[in-house]
Amino acid sequence: MADNHMLIRTKNLWKTYIMGLQELHALQGVDLAIENGEYVAIMGPSGSGKSTLMNLIGCLDTPTQGEYYLNEQPVSIMNDNELAKIRNREIGFVFQVFNLLPRASALHNVELPLIYSGIDSITRRQMAMKALEAVELLNWAHHRPNELSGGQRQRVAIARALVNNPSLILADEPTGNLDTKTGLEIMNLFRMLNRQGNTLLVVTHDPEIADFADRIIYIRDGKIEKEDRKSKGSGDD
Repeated sequence: MADNHMLIRTKNLWKTYIMGLQELHALQGVDLAIENGEYVAIMGPSGSGKSTLMNLIGCLDTPTQGEYYLNEQPVSIMNDNELAKIRNREIGFVFQVFNLLPRASALHNVELPLIYSGIDSITRRQMAMKALEAVELLNWAHHRPNELSGGQRQRVAIARALVNNPSLILADEPTGNLDTKTGLEIMNLFRMLNRQGNTLLVVTHDPEIADFADRIIYIRDGKIEKEDRKSKGSGDD
């Protein structure tokens, strides 16, 4: 049972916004395939369509035209309730802004997606502790965000993204609010999580951040312009 199945498949994906009398084509016929266990970066200048693509892949928006399959499920034809379920079950989000509840402990912040999933409190706590351990923050479980550094807050956000064992971790400019040294620590953590089998998709404008990925997809004017594949890694193609 090879688990190298296609996690993400898009066919002729379009996103068009109507602006008064004009149509803005944010995405124009994007075909994309990402395998389970890959570490992929999406790069492009502002307005290139990379954020729109991330929103579609993250089930935060629906395409105007085309097909999108996540884990063989036809996401592009789902309604809002179905999308919300897929988001909670299949995708862990890491944003530039950490989006943590300021008055809640790190542990409670990590537990949040499990509360939405209706998981009982004992199991929830165990899963959240395990996720905090994975990002080396177990000793800070009962600290609030204002008692943590920027890097530690982003680790809490990553633990929250991991806690549901999602199929995909989707990160949007994950080091944008961090200094260079802390940003590199977070990217090394991503690399470690990928080696442990997590599929990562990072959207960034920073070539140094993109360079951590095994494959970089460049997007411009709503289309995939080119992609680079690295041959580094464990040789298990």
